[in-house]
Amino acid sequence: MRYNDVIEMLGSEAKDKITKQNGVISSIAFDLYGCIQVLLTPLKVENNHDIKVHGWFDINRMVITKKRKIMNHPSFENKYSELKDVSGPSEKPTTFSNNK
Repeated sequence: MRYNDVIEMLGSEAKDKITKQNGVISSIAFDLYGCIQVLLTPLKVENNHDIKVHGWFDINRMVITKKRKIMNHPSFENKYSELKDVSGPSEKPTTFSNNK
């Protein structure tokens, strides 16, 4: 599987082959040992308006059920081409002081 193919899975609806849990691929993790996992975020909200538990699954267990994306993902290639000062979704924390 190519890197771009994996990134393109972000935002797609998928189902785990083993547990049958389904949801949206909301995050992808590449670890030091070569494993690629996806975070599957459930689509349904329970009666008490709580989102069900998310789950990390090996990418090889995923079946894409709908290629349509619930939203477009950012262009990581452009955003992180130079990792000088990458801004995140919120403001950076201020310097902490040990003054009491």
